[in-house]
Amino acid sequence: MESKPVLSRDDYVNQMRQEMEEMLGKVADAINEAPAGYVISGSEEKVRDLFADLRRRAYEKGLQMRVDAAEAAFPPSEGLEHREDQTQ
Repeated sequence: MESKPVLSRDDYVNQMRQEMEEMLGKVADAINEAPAGYVISGSEEKVRDLFADLRRRAYEKGLQMRVDAAEAAFPPSEGLEHREDQTQ
C-alpha cells in the first residue's frame, strides 16, 4: 500500500500557536471594548469574525504544509539536459 505524504502535526501546531495567541488577545480586547451592559451584542460579531479568519488561515496553512510534504516526497527532476540525452 502506498503511503500518503502528511504534514507534521507538531510543526503545524507550533506554526499556528503564535497566530492563535494573537487572535485570543484580540478576542479579549473585543470583549473589554464592548460597552457595559452590551458585552455580548458589542463583541459577538467581532469575535465571530476573528475566529472565522483564524479558521481560514489554519486550514490554508495545513493544506499548504500537506502540499509541501507531497512535493518533498518526489525527487527533483534531472532537468532538460537529462531528458534530451534519453530521447537521442
